[in-house]
Amino acid sequence: MSRGDGRLSGRSDRRRHLNTSKGPDRRQRLRQRVLREWRGCDEPSRSTENVCRAGEFLSEILAQAEATKDGVDGERLRVAWRSLAGEMIASQCEPDGLRDGVVTLRVIQPAMRFHLEQVKPMLVRRLRSELGEDLVRSVRFVLG
Repeated sequence: MSRGDGRLSGRSDRRRHLNTSKGPDRRQRLRQRVLREWRGCDEPSRSTENVCRAGEFLSEILAQAEATKDGVDGERLRVAWRSLAGEMIASQCEPDGLRDGVVTLRVIQPAMRFHLEQVKPMLVRRLRSELGEDLVRSVRFVLG
């Protein structure tokens, strides 16, 4: 049946009328309910409330890092190792880090590890002269 304005009266018009009367409030409530069920909690009031920039914590993190604590960064240790070990040994072995005065060297082959164990006192002396007497106490070799 026609209503006189060219549209048919029917249920879709009533739905449209019902939806517009409750409007966005109903949709917003439904959205919030679905999100709450999906997340398991309410939506945070402000999404930027507890957001911090990484730069705010960077100096604190670096101060707590072991390399900074010992006073030697990884790049300085690698450069020192390459200069005192030579190209051939440096290609078979690289420093893994310095922690509590112990330089850890990662060695590729067991034969090279055996050779380096034989010259360990000389390596410690050279590392001490290169990096500082108080920083290096010992050298440890790890296969890998």
